[in-house]
Amino acid sequence: MSTHGVFRLLFLLIPLFSPTHSTTASQTSNIFLPTHLHHGDADSLSSSVAAKSCPAPNPNLYYHPVIGILTHPGDGASGRLSNDSDASNIPASYVKFAESGGARVIPLIYNEPTEKLLKKLDLVNGVIFVGGWAKDGLYFETVERIFKIAVQRNDAGDHFPIYGICLGFELLTMIISEDRNILEEFSASNQASSLQFVENAKIEGSIFQSFPPDLLKKLSSECIVMQNHHFGLSPEKLQSNQKLSSFWEILTTSTDEKDEVYVSTVSSRKYPVTGFQWHPEKNAFEWGSAKIPHTEDAIRVTQSAAGFLVSEARKSTNRPNAQEVRDNLIYNYIPTYGGKAGKGYDEVYIFK
Repeated sequence: MSTHGVFRLLFLLIPLFSPTHSTTASQTSNIFLPTHLHHGDADSLSSSVAAKSCPAPNPNLYYHPVIGILTHPGDGASGRLSNDSDASNIPASYVKFAESGGARVIPLIYNEPTEKLLKKLDLVNGVIFVGGWAKDGLYFETVERIFKIAVQRNDAGDHFPIYGICLGFELLTMIISEDRNILEEFSASNQASSLQFVENAKIEGSIFQSFPPDLLKKLSSECIVMQNHHFGLSPEKLQSNQKLSSFWEILTTSTDEKDEVYVSTVSSRKYPVTGFQWHPEKNAFEWGSAKIPHTEDAIRVTQSAAGFLVSEARKSTNRPNAQEVRDNLIYNYIPTYGGKAGKGYDEVYIFK
């Protein structure tokens, strides 16, 4: 045999005698597969597994939840996509956020006839109030109307969750306090931040119960949430307002660019209502700002927040007509790509 042939033979044989190969082979031989069983044993195992697995779904939960998302005035792009004065929009990131948690979405168009809006509200199991700028007029009145209906539903025994995100949280604060001037100015525009949990924050039953322990720790030490607001509320002002302090429990605070502390996450003491000054939807679904965190942990924040919302919606007792739901789903609309300029929302649904 040539020298080349000898080296080639040794190269092929060495793995057979190496410790690594021996360990791997031993581990592989311990893997138990149905194909390793005799035919009778495999049938028995299959029957046993089938009998013990795939339990019936919880009949008290609704596994086809629908989230209503209220539109916001304008096209979401300062008129670049539509200058129609009656236009309103939903950034697609909010839609994807709800869908990533396992829900479908129905748009609640803020300026459509009240009767039509209320009929759509009967088809959903929870609502998201989005971020933006509108704080008065018909928009404020629509948010207030929906919020009061949600409270009534919860009081009547339905579990009807609400997420108020950024502007959505600010509007809820104005509505609950009955003070339209209660907000304070902060410098937290286009800023990634951490969340600082307040002492004795009640995690169980709140949005944060769905976060893995390691992610909860990282929320306090890493800038993995996105802030983009000019207004908010200091912990002192919230706690000093009896209406707000009796409704909201402060879970986290954050610090703006001037080291001013503001409330960043709240949970209702009585209702399944969560307020965010930050944006849980942006990490996974928006790319227009370089400040939006896109790390693996930041994406987990989005996923955990979406999962909690939809898990709450599944507790709803509302069982809407399936065809009426399909007739009103966001799937009946086409999103518009608005991110070509490299800023703003990547996609928006525009309603006229």
